[in-house]
Amino acid sequence: MKEAVFPFIKFPGVDTVLGPEMKSTGEVMGIDATFGAAFAKAQSASGTLLPTGGSAFVSVPRAVYDDVVPVARRLARAGFRLLASMGTGARLREAGLEVTTLRKVQEGSPNIVELMRRGEVALVVNTPSGAESYRDSFPIRRTALERRVPYFTTIAAAAAAAAGIETIAGGPVMVRSLQEHYGRGRRR
Repeated sequence: MKEAVFPFIKFPGVDTVLGPEMKSTGEVMGIDATFGAAFAKAQSASGTLLPTGGSAFVSVPRAVYDDVVPVARRLARAGFRLLASMGTGARLREAGLEVTTLRKVQEGSPNIVELMRRGEVALVVNTPSGAESYRDSFPIRRTALERRVPYFTTIAAAAAAAAGIETIAGGPVMVRSLQEHYGRGRRR
């Protein structure tokens, strides 16, 4: 699993959503027998430590409500308390999940930015769609970056994070050399 490294924190006020002009400062790699373990290793190597508990905020556009339900379900099974925007929260409740809804940042308190600033959020899944959504969710992404809260802006990345969290919650992820992975370098 390869992960690009972007120095967003060095650029105050810059959005973390990738555009075609973005260039990474490098990349890291995680190798393991399972996808979840490899993803967790790649995240760790890039400076993002996946949490194994706490509160997870989920806010996605209506078009992907059904796609985020399995991710939220996995996070809940892993012990996360679910927080969500109003629409996403309603869909997660319909799916049988327990969730606390929050207002949009511009709608007042309580909102996700306030909770992140107080250290009450461990993970963010926020997949904006459309110019207004990108603009409205900028404070969420920026605060997550500044507070070192792992955040994921696609359903695929959120699902990978859930797999990684399940893996590391099951016990330590072992580090092995490339030679060990590929059976070379053994003494006979």
